[in-house]
Amino acid sequence: MSSPRRPIGVGIVGLSAHGGWAAAGHLPALTAVEGIELRALATSSPSSARAAAAVYGVPAYSSVEQIAADENVDLVVVAVKVPHHRKLVLPALKAGVPVLSEWPLAVDLPEAEELAGAAGATPTFIGLQGRSSPTFRWLADLVSEGYVGEVLSATVVASSTEWGTPVAPRGVYTLDRTLGATMLTIAFAPAIDLVSMVVGELRDVVATTATRRRQVPLATTGQLVPMTAEDQIAISGTTVDGAIVSAHHRGGAVSGAGFSMVIDGTHGRLEVTGAEFPHLGPVTVRGAQGRGRSTELVPPSSYDAHPGLAGTHLHTLAHAYAAIRDDLVHHTGIAPDFAHAVRRHRLLDAISRSAATGRRTATGF
Repeated sequence: MSSPRRPIGVGIVGLSAHGGWAAAGHLPALTAVEGIELRALATSSPSSARAAAAVYGVPAYSSVEQIAADENVDLVVVAVKVPHHRKLVLPALKAGVPVLSEWPLAVDLPEAEELAGAAGATPTFIGLQGRSSPTFRWLADLVSEGYVGEVLSATVVASSTEWGTPVAPRGVYTLDRTLGATMLTIAFAPAIDLVSMVVGELRDVVATTATRRRQVPLATTGQLVPMTAEDQIAISGTTVDGAIVSAHHRGGAVSGAGFSMVIDGTHGRLEVTGAEFPHLGPVTVRGAQGRGRSTELVPPSSYDAHPGLAGTHLHTLAHAYAAIRDDLVHHTGIAPDFAHAVRRHRLLDAISRSAATGRRTATGF
């Protein structure tokens, strides 16, 4: 494990010379955080590794075993498509190196449970970076401190442009529900994770899902390709404290994609609105107590360690890397881990089972 006297060394699996989420998200986010830095990378082949090494100036490997064996790597980041997570995460854990995996952790619940079990005492982290968002951390505190009184309900409406509109060839795999990278996992799950963070975990759920568009055009040619992933997800459930949560996530929005959450309580109301992915983009908060008028509320500056990144997709991810750094150095448990990822996968599994049976389903929380 890295000493506090030197930065945490990061090795990114999936950092390509040709861009992608690792290059556009992970690398600039961790670069913005003191005490953590890129030390190595791994790609799928020796030739792509050489190309990436020339771009980023760090040792490059063509296997996860090699990057995990690098003595300068204290954290392996798996930033590739979810169908490849298992084969990359397990060797790093076997080597005893902490792992940050992009969300979703796995293609399904059994695989997520396997990966969490394989971690043992090795620190793990999951890419649900919305939990590090300054605004949502403040919102969770605001609610827990009684701004709205007792929470009675939370109503969520969200829309995504994907899963119905033309898709790039590299994104076709997200249309296949068996590959684990669908609207349910990529868009709905991070949003409901934030809802749960603010108003509490769901103990049960009733769900209705549908695939309204069974074919989607390729953006390059217009050719229709099949879609089995759900593009309509509607749930209702009860939190551990008894509040009612309802959420409807719609795919293939031709306009107006975004996120909205209204929290009603015995003494007040909060309204949260934002872009399509609230775990990545900025949100606006309005609140009212009693019969007072709704006004915009702004988080205290103390919540934001990276104000220069506010309004960008790097903002929450930089805060997530700062939390991971602190967990590794100080042995705290701030950032969400694989155990938390399993909880989210259990909720998604309960939603799928409820939608299939039409029955209220326990989430296991």
